[in-house]
Amino acid sequence: MRFNKFGHDSNIKFDFVKRSRYFFIFSIAITILGIAMLGIFGMNYGVDFRAGSSVDIAVKKDMSGQKEAIEKFLADNGLGQPAITVGASRVTMRFDTVLDDAKERTLKDGFAANFDKDASAEVNTVDVEIAKELERNALIAMLVASLGIVIYVSIRFEWRFALAAIVALMHDAFIVISVFSILQLEVNLPFIVAVLTIIGYSINDTIVIFDRVRENLRFAKIKKPSDLDELVNASVGQTFTRSINTVLTVAVAAICLLIFGSEAIKLFSLAILIGLVSGAYSSIFIASPLWLVLKKKQKPKTAVKTPAAS
Repeated sequence: MRFNKFGHDSNIKFDFVKRSRYFFIFSIAITILGIAMLGIFGMNYGVDFRAGSSVDIAVKKDMSGQKEAIEKFLADNGLGQPAITVGASRVTMRFDTVLDDAKERTLKDGFAANFDKDASAEVNTVDVEIAKELERNALIAMLVASLGIVIYVSIRFEWRFALAAIVALMHDAFIVISVFSILQLEVNLPFIVAVLTIIGYSINDTIVIFDRVRENLRFAKIKKPSDLDELVNASVGQTFTRSINTVLTVAVAAICLLIFGSEAIKLFSLAILIGLVSGAYSSIFIASPLWLVLKKKQKPKTAVKTPAAS
């Protein structure tokens, strides 16, 4: 075990500061690619964010393997081609358009007659105004969360830490959004919950590293820029194992939900998993080196000259 001059053990000898420019370049490239993909593909909004109907049918018999038959029934009755999720005891349909009373009745009666007479269907409709309001509220929620984090970190630490933290958080959220845009995965309310959860996990990891930087800064004698480099390297190294172990622990749970969970939470689990990896990366390789860049631009304090005694 190795001890450094900041008084904490660290076995990590990787020079995070020296290689930070490569991580910055990589993140900037990913961001540019994400913006391009968003411009080309856009987001695949679910029924939560656009007008349409969601039909949830509880069945008494096992419907596994009946997806093609259900799709044929819908097409034959002029009900369109909704996204369908078929489970052992539940069938979910997402329509891009609002079902009127006649189509809703055709769907319920036809499903009972063709598949399960004891089926119980629930239809939820989202109109255009509600969809726009949900989208607006989701954006407000993320902005309020980000603003609260900036205020907290500014008070608890300093504005340079807050700026570095918010850049890292926006990086993490944007990575998840970009992946969902490229793969055209459905964006719904659980996705927004996942992004907010990612922001929480990421800021937690970042704060742990920042706290170690501040603690080491308190007792360090900084005489030249290389001393700050050494301080950041030591601080990240001292928290590296803890950061990785925390992410792996949550990632195992997310992977289990992704593999064994129901269809309703698979995309939520995937978003969490992507965000966890991105959050660990940004906390270690982006946030602290970015704080270091800002810190080095700080003007040195000038000593106050006292008048000489006459």
